[in-house]
Amino acid sequence: MTERDGIFAGTDPFVIAGRWLAEAEQTEPNDPNAIALATVDPDGLPNARMVLLKEIEADSFVFYTNYESAKAAELEAAGKAAFVMHWKSLRRQLRVRGTITRENGPQADEYYASRSLKSRLGAWASKQSQPLSSRTALMADVAKVTAKLGPNPPRPPFWGGYRLTPTEIEFWADGAFRLHDRFRWQRNEPGSAWHVERLNP
Repeated sequence: MTERDGIFAGTDPFVIAGRWLAEAEQTEPNDPNAIALATVDPDGLPNARMVLLKEIEADSFVFYTNYESAKAAELEAAGKAAFVMHWKSLRRQLRVRGTITRENGPQADEYYASRSLKSRLGAWASKQSQPLSSRTALMADVAKVTAKLGPNPPRPPFWGGYRLTPTEIEFWADGAFRLHDRFRWQRNEPGSAWHVERLNP
């Protein structure tokens, strides 16, 4: 793997991913941690939406959502998901596929507490993915929650995190004449050794 140097260098894909994200935080104008999260519904029809990646751990990626949302239902049913991060300013992207588990403990409590008060109250008020009669109705629900829970609301029992533990990670960088550089890291299961190979553009 003598070609895998420069931005691709390293023996740990999570360290490389963290390094790329840190670079993107210096160049992307908005939400450098945005990911396009892909799931499938019970009929196998794909679904995708943007969410914010909140942590790159030693062996996984963590994001947060409402457990009663459409995405959560699909994550729970399949137990698998994929995402792509694309940084236009860097001309790079990261693709990840793997298994899903909940993060519903102290780590989720800590992240929830770090959010702004309005975001914490909004998490209580929003019945995510359910039909809504009007924005006025939503704001009325926010007002009710604010009056009820006050300035320090606890994390809702229906809101928390998901951890995606990958079996495949691909690092992609733009190349001249569309001859892009792609390196795919694969392993049979979490914790097993990675196999790295270069892919055709």
